[in-house]
Amino acid sequence: MTRDTRLTLRIDLANGARLGPGKAELLALIGEHGSIRAAGAAIGMSYRRAWLLADEINRMFVEPSIFTRHGGKSGGGAGLTPFGERLLACCRRMDSESRKALTADLDWLEEAMNREFETGAPEKPDVE
Repeated sequence: MTRDTRLTLRIDLANGARLGPGKAELLALIGEHGSIRAAGAAIGMSYRRAWLLADEINRMFVEPSIFTRHGGKSGGGAGLTPFGERLLACCRRMDSESRKALTADLDWLEEAMNREFETGAPEKPDVE
C-alpha cells in the first residue's frame, strides 16, 4: 500500500543543532555526486544554501562530516569523511527503525483518516 501519511524524523541535538531528512539527503548527495554544487542542484537548492548547510553539518559534531578539495587542474570537489559516512548510515538506520516501529500506528492513522472522510468520524483506537 502506498502511504500518503509521512513520518519525518528530526533530531534536536543538545548543542542546539538539528539533524533531519534535508541534511541527511544533502550528505547522501554529496557522497553520490562528489560536489556540494551538484548535490544542491539535485534537490533544487542554490550552491550558497547547500554550502551553508554543509558548513553547518561540519560544525555540528567534533569531527567534520564533509571534506572539500580546492579546484585547479584536477578540479575541486567534496565528499564524505569516514565520520560523515557513519553519520549518514546512522541517519538512515534511525529513519528505517522508526518507520518499522511505527508502522501499525501509521496504518491506523491512514485508516482513521479514510474512515473519517467516508463516515464522518474515525473509530477510536484500542489503547488504554
